[in-house]
Amino acid sequence: MRIISGEYKGRHFSPPKNLKARPTTDIAKEGLFDILSHRLDLESLSVLDMFGGTGSISLEFASRGCQQITLLEINNINYSFIRKTIDELKVQSIHTFKTDSFKFIHSCKAHFDLIFADPPYDHKELPSIPDLIFEKGLLNEEGLLILEHPKTFDFSSHPRFLEHRNYGHVNFTFFQ
Repeated sequence: MRIISGEYKGRHFSPPKNLKARPTTDIAKEGLFDILSHRLDLESLSVLDMFGGTGSISLEFASRGCQQITLLEINNINYSFIRKTIDELKVQSIHTFKTDSFKFIHSCKAHFDLIFADPPYDHKELPSIPDLIFEKGLLNEEGLLILEHPKTFDFSSHPRFLEHRNYGHVNFTFFQ
């Protein structure tokens, strides 16, 4: 795992072998952040990273100057690795919570400019994430939801669908 750009550019971290996560590939992450950096002021965003995994996405936001990042991760091993990495880098902008993302959605009163959701690809609730986010009103006006998912899902008929991007086995669907 490496950080592609910004303050921590080039830093490498090796997740433990027993980490239960499928990290977003560097190519996909680079493509995603290229899109975001051309459309948004990353430094001013409030970001929710729903399924932290390795912490790679949140670390990339932090490296690029984002000051308000909320990261959720339920798995103990993943959460410990994320906390260790954040501590090593002395990142102040990522606030981590060891919690279930769906429970968080149902109880959250905060609003975010950008929500990134990369659930396990076989998670039975994956297709419901866009509807849950919009029903609970978690996005600020003009806010953006990005869902990472396998190619077996097509969200193009969703009323809040904005666009779809494919990077090999990684698919991002944008909702607004």
